[in-house]
Amino acid sequence: MNQWVVVVGGTNMDVVARTATPLVPATSNPGTTRLSPGGVGRNVAACLGLLGAPVRLVSVVGQDAFGDEVLRVTAACGVDVGAVRRVPDARTGTYTAVLDHHGELVSAVSDMAVVDALELDTLHLADAALVVVDGNLAPAQVAKVRAAAADAGVPVVLEPVSVAKARRLAHEVHELFLVTPNSDEVGALVGRTGDPWGAVDDLWDRGVEHVWLREGARGSYVCREGARPVHLPAIPVDVVDVTGAGDAMLAGWITAWLRGADPVEAAREGHRAAAATVTSPFTVRPDLAEAMSVLDPPTPREVTDVDDHFRGA
Repeated sequence: MNQWVVVVGGTNMDVVARTATPLVPATSNPGTTRLSPGGVGRNVAACLGLLGAPVRLVSVVGQDAFGDEVLRVTAACGVDVGAVRRVPDARTGTYTAVLDHHGELVSAVSDMAVVDALELDTLHLADAALVVVDGNLAPAQVAKVRAAAADAGVPVVLEPVSVAKARRLAHEVHELFLVTPNSDEVGALVGRTGDPWGAVDDLWDRGVEHVWLREGARGSYVCREGARPVHLPAIPVDVVDVTGAGDAMLAGWITAWLRGADPVEAAREGHRAAAATVTSPFTVRPDLAEAMSVLDPPTPREVTDVDDHFRGA
């Protein structure tokens, strides 16, 4: 039975610093620093495991203490980590983020060179219901995943990660089930800047079935060809740390979809997962399912004028 979610992407250690007071640039700021396992692919897989989905992570880490720790914690979330490669002469990736006193991201540095060592020539998808690709992969690696998924008849989800990484993957964004950019990343995926709705049309022309524009505090837009976009507002919560919110959001969507939810209902679950995550200091919240259960999902509405997006609708 095809039931597994196979997540192919980055695994790293997050180093997150948060200022205690309003950040003053170009000088030392008082605050706190924490280490926790991270990586977009790993975070999505860990959240899926915590939400009860059968999930296998395909990734790469160094043969070092960070690698030991991220695999231990990820397996404890219910993820099959048997396909994660250990590279003796490489460092496990790191993601170093600086947050302001509100928990909002100020800047970050991603050191994910180890991902280049991920070999995907024997990707096993015979038992997969869905493949998730993290934009940390190189274009050639994404091409291998897409080819293997096409051969197995398995739909593919792409999380672009950032504008720079979306831009380098532009030639691989074809015949996908779901793409989850923000309004800047969607333009980078198709080479169209400043026109997210036109970029969504371009993705449909490329055979992308669903586009989920995710705009943080402004909510998200579920976009399906032939239908008006549906806007879902962000759930109002007190933000502690935004790190990992988008990864949890995608895991919430996938878990609901596996249960038979349509894209809008799946997005509502995604919003609950994101809201639960930002109220926690953890990149992946250990009690994610319980924290989601006490949150009301947002109320969706059709967008009759897509320019409402630029007026803060």
